[in-house]
Amino acid sequence: MAEAVKCWHNVTLAQWQQEIMPAAKPAILKGLVKHWPVVQRAVASAESLQQYIAAMDSGWQVDTLLLAAQTAGRIGYKPDWAGFNYEKRQYPLTAILAQLQKTKTDPQAVRIAAQSALVSDCLPDFTSENPNPLLPRTVIPRIWLGNMVTVPAHFDDADNLACVVAGKRIFTLFAPEQVSNLYIGPLDYTPTGAPISLVDFSQPDLKRFPKAAEALQQAQVAELEPGDVLYIPALWWHQVQSTAAINLLVNYWWNGSIGTADSRPAPLNALLHSLLCLRGLPAPQRQAWNAMFRHFILNNSSNEALAHIPVDKQGIQGQGAFAAEDALTRWLISSLTRQTDV
Repeated sequence: MAEAVKCWHNVTLAQWQQEIMPAAKPAILKGLVKHWPVVQRAVASAESLQQYIAAMDSGWQVDTLLLAAQTAGRIGYKPDWAGFNYEKRQYPLTAILAQLQKTKTDPQAVRIAAQSALVSDCLPDFTSENPNPLLPRTVIPRIWLGNMVTVPAHFDDADNLACVVAGKRIFTLFAPEQVSNLYIGPLDYTPTGAPISLVDFSQPDLKRFPKAAEALQQAQVAELEPGDVLYIPALWWHQVQSTAAINLLVNYWWNGSIGTADSRPAPLNALLHSLLCLRGLPAPQRQAWNAMFRHFILNNSSNEALAHIPVDKQGIQGQGAFAAEDALTRWLISSLTRQTDV
């Protein structure tokens, strides 16, 4: 069965930088943000949290998913795959909180999930009052608000710190190597932007998804309360269950294509382009390209691979990160345009 994520207490900046983050394994940072004023207000009462949020709410309209009660709050596809099982609306946070408070005792209430709203847009003063003790200000926080909703297992291409402010959340995590046991849905047709597992890991259908049993044997589980923080390394799959009537989470993404002003291009785009180019090749050619990817990308961690080429002739391989990005983007656009014109 799944094991508990390792829990760290009284985490210092030095521990975070020298032990936890370099290990690249999920970690619970117990009570790391319990001192935040917003957490203290949430622990005091739902009314106190409402007052705190209302005082700084800019009125920004937040993307919000509405799910019928019969979905049990699990975000996903309609039974016939003709669309997704929610309606998308936009509301300010204060209105969402008021609705959650109004329906918190109704088992048939619409399930609500306000997702990934930039805190700088909807709560401009939040960061100054509730600073992250481990990350620089350039890492932009986002807010997630709702009731009892489950986000299917998915991955982010960035590192993530998920800070529980109100309610409780259960994360079920899988290492990237478990991807073949997770029954991933379409890569380019997704309910929330990232590819998702079709397995409900809180009650898996092992007849339909037999390999999910192996995934669960290797899974890690984190149960978080207000003030707790979960570190999720990039590409770790994670199912997220919000289990209270009012749940509020703030997260921080960095080292990926989302989260900061200097975010990189999304590696998923490279995977999709590789499907276009490589999937139909004969097996010997795919194996040969495997060696190419290992040499030029996966194992190429220094400039030694370019030492035999004059610096001014190294092309896109030898340029700085953003110069190379521009050159590669222009080349890909040109290449794909030529293919579609044929």
